[in-house]
Amino acid sequence: MKAFRVTLLMAIFCSFLLSGGSKKGEISSQLLERLEKSVLEDSDLKAIRNAVSNNNIKDLVLNRDVLNSIDKHFAYRIETGGITDQKSSGRCWLFASLNVLRPRVLKNLNVEDFEFSQNYLFFYDLLEKSNLFLEAVIETRKEEPDSRKVEWLFKHPIQDGGVWSMAVDLIKKYGVVPKEVFGESYNSENTSTMRRLLARKLREDGIRLRELSRKGYSIRKLRSEKEKMLEDVYRLLVIFLGQPPHKFGWRYEDKEGNLHPLREYTPQRFYKEVVGVNLDDYVMLMDDPSKEYYRLYEIEYDRDLWEGRNWKFVNVPSSELKVYAKKSILSDEPLYFSCDVGKQLYRKEGLLALGLYDYSSLLGVEFGMDKRRRILTFDSGSTHGMSLVGIDTTADGKITKWLLENSWGSDDGFQGYLIMTDRWFDEYMFRIVIHKRFLPERIVKVWQSKPILLPPWDPMF
Repeated sequence: MKAFRVTLLMAIFCSFLLSGGSKKGEISSQLLERLEKSVLEDSDLKAIRNAVSNNNIKDLVLNRDVLNSIDKHFAYRIETGGITDQKSSGRCWLFASLNVLRPRVLKNLNVEDFEFSQNYLFFYDLLEKSNLFLEAVIETRKEEPDSRKVEWLFKHPIQDGGVWSMAVDLIKKYGVVPKEVFGESYNSENTSTMRRLLARKLREDGIRLRELSRKGYSIRKLRSEKEKMLEDVYRLLVIFLGQPPHKFGWRYEDKEGNLHPLREYTPQRFYKEVVGVNLDDYVMLMDDPSKEYYRLYEIEYDRDLWEGRNWKFVNVPSSELKVYAKKSILSDEPLYFSCDVGKQLYRKEGLLALGLYDYSSLLGVEFGMDKRRRILTFDSGSTHGMSLVGIDTTADGKITKWLLENSWGSDDGFQGYLIMTDRWFDEYMFRIVIHKRFLPERIVKVWQSKPILLPPWDPMF
C-alpha cells in the first residue's frame, strides 16, 4: 500500500512537471505576452502616460463642457440660515437632521440665523451607541466568537456615522439646545482619536462580558457589570466633549432688533416650545435597485438607542421619489438627503454631475456598472448626509438640478452648498426623509407594514 502511494505521488509530480507547472486560471507566460501585445506603445499612449504619471488625473479628465453647462441659479430655494461645519468628523447625518429643523426655528422666532448644538446630541449619541454595543454583546454571548454577527460587532463597536432615525430617537429622549449653550470642543470637531479610544475600551469591555458569561454570570449580573463599564465611557465623553446641561437660560434678538428676555429651559422643553415638529410624521425613502421596490426594510443594530428603532426605509424608484421631493421643496419643507457624495464631485465649485470627470476618454477603458451593480459590489453606497433645499426647473416644470445645504463650511463648494444635476440624482442619491403629507396613501401603508430585517453588514448600512 505504501509503495502504491509513492508511485501515485510520483505520477502526479511528473504530470505537474510535464504541464510546465501551470495551474488553470493563472497568468501564464503566454497570457502575459498577449497582454503586453494588447497595449500599443504609440505616441498617443506615451503622451497619456507622461501626463497621468506627472499630474493629478482628476485635473486631466475634468470635462469643461459639462462644467460650463451648469449655472448656479435656482427657481425655488428654501431660506435656511448660515452654513454649518462638521469639521473633521463623521457627524454629517446629525448636522443634516438638525439643519432640516432650522427653518422652523427661524420662522417661529423671527430670527436671521440659528444653530443647534450638534455637540449636545453627539455626546448622547456616543453614550447610547456604547450601551447598544455592550447590550448586543450580552445578547450574542452564546454565539461563537467567529460568528459573522459577533465578528461584525467587534469590528464596528462605535462610529460617528448615523442616519435620520438616530437623530429622531436622540431628540425625543434628550431634547435639543442652542449652540451658544453647549458649543463644539476640539474633539467634537476632530473625532478620530476619541473614537479610537472609545472603540478600544468597548472592545475590552465587550470581551470581558463574554468571558463573564462563560463563567456563568446571569444577564442581571452582566448588566450590572455593563453599567460599571459605562461609567468609564461617560467619564471619557465628559473629558472629550464637556458635560451636557440639564437646564439652561437663553435669550435672543429677532429680525427687528428686539431682545427677548432670558428664559429658563430644559432641552426637552426647548424642543417642544421652539421647534415643535412631530418627528413621527416623517418617512424615509430609499432608491436601492438591488432590492424589491415598494417594500419596507430595516437594518439590524443600525440605531443608537438600545430601546430605539432600527432605521427603516421604503424602497421607491428615484423617478417617483423625485416627485415627492419636489412637492416638499415647493412647500418650503427641506428634506434630509444622503448620497454617494464622492462620485463625480468637483468640490472647488460644489458641482455633482455625470460625466464631470471623463476617465474613459483619457484612459481608453470603459467603466459601465449601473446603480444596482455598484451597490451589490460595494462600489457605491451612501457616504454623506445633507439637507435638500432647492430645485431648478425648465419652463414646463421639468427638474434640471437640485440644491444641497452642506456642512463643510461656507468656504467649501458653492458658498457652502452643492449643486446636483437631476441625472446625478438618479445614479447616486440613496435616501430622503419627507413628511408623510407629501406621499400617496399606498406609500404610507408600506411604511406602516412589517419590515424585512436586513443584517448589519448589508451594503446600505
